[in-house]
Amino acid sequence: MNSCRSSRSTTSRAWSWARRSSHDPAVGGSNDRVRTPVTNGHARVVAEGYDAIATRYAAWSGKVEDPTRARVLSEFSGRLADGARVLDLGCGSGFPSTADLTQRFRVTGVDISIEQIRLARTNVPVATFIHDDLATARFGAGSFDGVVALYSIIHVARDEHATLFRRIASWLVPGGLFAASLTVADSPDQTGEWLGVPMFFSGYDAATNRSLLRGAGFELLVDEVVEIEEPEGAVEFLWVLGRKTASVEPAARRR
Repeated sequence: MNSCRSSRSTTSRAWSWARRSSHDPAVGGSNDRVRTPVTNGHARVVAEGYDAIATRYAAWSGKVEDPTRARVLSEFSGRLADGARVLDLGCGSGFPSTADLTQRFRVTGVDISIEQIRLARTNVPVATFIHDDLATARFGAGSFDGVVALYSIIHVARDEHATLFRRIASWLVPGGLFAASLTVADSPDQTGEWLGVPMFFSGYDAATNRSLLRGAGFELLVDEVVEIEEPEGAVEFLWVLGRKTASVEPAARRR
C-alpha cells in the first residue's frame, strides 16, 4: 500500500516488512468503480488483514519516515507531463502517494481491501478507485503513462511476479514509467502475524527482481537498496524506477 510495512526473518521479525502502497483510467474522479477481487488463498489473507487494520495501519505508517518514497516519486513525476494517466497498484487509504500524484496527474487506484478503498475515496475524492486484486486486475494495452506499486507487490506470491511485471509493461505506453518498492532478500511465500493480524508476504532477492524487470522490457533508471526505520526496527527495500523500452508478450493471467 501507499504507506509502510517491513520485512524480517522467520521469527517475530519475519512479518514486519510490508507496506502497500491509485475504470476509465483516462478520467479521474469517478469513485464508484468496484470489481469483486479474487480473494482465495493468499489474496484473501491480505484482503481480510488490511480490512481489519485499516485505521490502525494509517496510524502505524504515519510513524515511518520514508524520504526515498518521496524522492523516487519526484523522479517519476518529473518525467511525466501534466495530466498523465497514472495507476497506483495497492493504493491503500490514498495517503500519501495517491494524494500526491493527483496534484498533477489523472490517477486510478487499485486495492484488494474494501476498507482501504473506502478510506481512499474519502481521502482523495478526485481520483478513481477500483476494489480489485492487483495480481489479476485488467487494463487495456497502453492505458497508462505511469504505474506505481509501493509496498504492494510484496503481498503477491512471487511465482506470479514475472507475469505481473509483463502485464504492467503491457498497460504502459511506449516509454511509460514504473516505480516500485520490492524485497531485497530471498523471501519464499510466508504467512504470519503482522500488526496483530495474519498477513502474507513473498518476494525475491534484489538481483532476481532486477532480472525479472529487465525481462519484462524495463530499463532501470533508479535501482537502489535503501534502509528505513520502522517502529519495529530497520528494514531494507529495493527501490526501482523503470522505463518501458520493449514490448514483451504478457503471460497468461492466473485463474
